[in-house]
Amino acid sequence: MRFEPITWERLAEALAAHADGLKPADGGPWLRVGVDGAPAARPGEPAERVAEELRARGRAVLTVSTGGFLRPASLRYEYGKEDPDSYADSWFDTSALWREVFRPLEPGGSGRVLPDLWDPVTDRATRSPYRVLPEGGVLIMHGPLLLGQWFPFDLAVHLRLSPGALRRRTDEGERWTLPAFARYEDEVAPADRADAVVRADDPHHPAWTGIGT
Repeated sequence: MRFEPITWERLAEALAAHADGLKPADGGPWLRVGVDGAPAARPGEPAERVAEELRARGRAVLTVSTGGFLRPASLRYEYGKEDPDSYADSWFDTSALWREVFRPLEPGGSGRVLPDLWDPVTDRATRSPYRVLPEGGVLIMHGPLLLGQWFPFDLAVHLRLSPGALRRRTDEGERWTLPAFARYEDEVAPADRADAVVRADDPHHPAWTGIGT
């Protein structure tokens, strides 16, 4: 896998230009983009950059973080607060993501998307209002462990961190999650599933593979 240096600004421009020319694979009117990466890679930042570039091109964009779709603490912590397998398998409410985000954007769907569901700080429902994404709009979802869920992304981007960089850039109190990301690499191989891979070991000097065909 060959990587070429790029800036975050140019990366966002290139991804937005590519997305703007795509047609949804299911033939529907909404495009779905995924930005996958461990929290240490800060996937929300490039996701927002791409969103800004697409809006500048006249596209309606809705960004959704999987952090707003955590399951209640009673379910997340069923096997303890620092169980990496639970983090990988049951922390994120994938059923709710399918129901509230992806199915409304299927052909014939309503376009009514729930931007978040659960606040992990209060451990209560957020009660956020639904957002209507007009036809021709783009969903950008960002978060960790995205590419093993069969989410129907039309463009998938993976932010890659080496094991050493992942450890260095993960807060000490969150390093118990590292085995979950090692398992993700072994079982899912996200770099092979993504349309573009961004090497983010140095947050100031990213590099990428370009966009596969």
